Amino acid sequence: MRLQEKFTLYNAVTKLILIFILGSIILFSLEKISIHHLDNRLLKKETKLIANLNDSEVDSLLNAQQTFTDYNILKDEFIVLTPLNSKLKIDTIAKFSTGDREIAGDIETYRILTKQFKYEDKYYELNLGTTASGALSIKKSLGMYMFIVLMVSLSITLVTDYAFTRFLLKPFYKIVDQKINKVNDPTAFDYSKIATSTADFVLLDNSINGLMKKLSDLFLLEKQFIANVSHELLTPISILNGRLENILASEKLDEEHEEKLIASLKTLSRLKAIINSLLLISKIENEQYLKTDQVNILDEADDIYEELEERIAAKNLIYQQLLKEKVVIKGNKALIHILLMNITNNAIKYTPNHGSITLTDEIDDEGYQLHISDSGVGMEPKILEKVFQRFERGNNDHISGSGLGLAIANSIAKFHHIAVDISSQKDAGTKVTLTFPLSNLV
Repeated sequence: MRLQEKFTLYNAVTKLILIFILGSIILFSLEKISIHHLDNRLLKKETKLIANLNDSEVDSLLNAQQTFTDYNILKDEFIVLTPLNSKLKIDTIAKFSTGDREIAGDIETYRILTKQFKYEDKYYELNLGTTASGALSIKKSLGMYMFIVLMVSLSITLVTDYAFTRFLLKPFYKIVDQKINKVNDPTAFDYSKIATSTADFVLLDNSINGLMKKLSDLFLLEKQFIANVSHELLTPISILNGRLENILASEKLDEEHEEKLIASLKTLSRLKAIINSLLLISKIENEQYLKTDQVNILDEADDIYEELEERIAAKNLIYQQLLKEKVVIKGNKALIHILLMNITNNAIKYTPNHGSITLTDEIDDEGYQLHISDSGVGMEPKILEKVFQRFERGNNDHISGSGLGLAIANSIAKFHHIAVDISSQKDAGTKVTLTFPLSNLV
């Protein structure tokens, strides 16, 4: 989850919790206040009623009945007066309760005051009730209103917080995009500062500028070092190679020394090939090549077959070129040739006699896919994980090579933004898939 989304989610959750807590407190307080108001109202009525009682009123209320009950016309208040046994001990403290009563088929919720009192040596119990439906209705309405306000507030909060954090983090994403993601060559780095008033982003911008300055210096030193090393190593190797060839041409040389000289020449040749391969990888990774050629994949595959035809015939391999798409890509022709050559050469090298090599292709939403499959020795998973590492050759020491072929191919593929996928099983062959992006197609 991105930082912007985390900020928005955090703000929304905290505000949701805060509004929920405050809303609960308000609803609880409103209920208490309403009940307290009803209780005070009942107390005043009870005091006034008892104070104004006289014998005739009591007699008329009871009217020779055991209990007097009366509801007003709106059924929002009632009075119940009940005579008590004078032998019982009475409780003169007013008590409050909330209960439901059925009146003419309707159930109403009332707040009820219960008070026992003595009047003219007689004992009575008075029940005064007033409807609590209004308070409960207000609580319910307010709760619904608060829920709607909560949802609206939360929606507005999400939108405003997302917009604000996006505005706040805009310099950060600009720094990441312009000064990290789009930088392929440290020497072409843009050191101009990103406009921002946030001190943390200014520090980040300055730190990246400083880091890229160091990387650029190291990058230039590495390029110079590689050029110098290549020159310093290749020159004496060429001299030694020439001298050994001259000695080998001598007629006085015996057979034993001739074999040693031939072995030394092979070692020098292998050393020269390794140096050239490392120099090629360095130049590719430093993007010292242009990508302005139009490369026909079918023509390149035909050229590679012509170059390797003798090796294919020597091992009696079945070579099938089933390419059907006439694809032209934009890139470096020489490097693309090396890429296809190294992969095809590896397929030949690790496929036993009478095996098969097949080239197929297709175009889908991902781009142009070129598949190079063989029935060779394959690779174990642990070897497959390190297949692009330099000098990594697995357990195939009996097969000649420097372990740089796929490393070079991988560097060329990255330089052209070509995806390389290798699937392989031990003793079941290998399949290499090159996916050329649609943007590379002409």
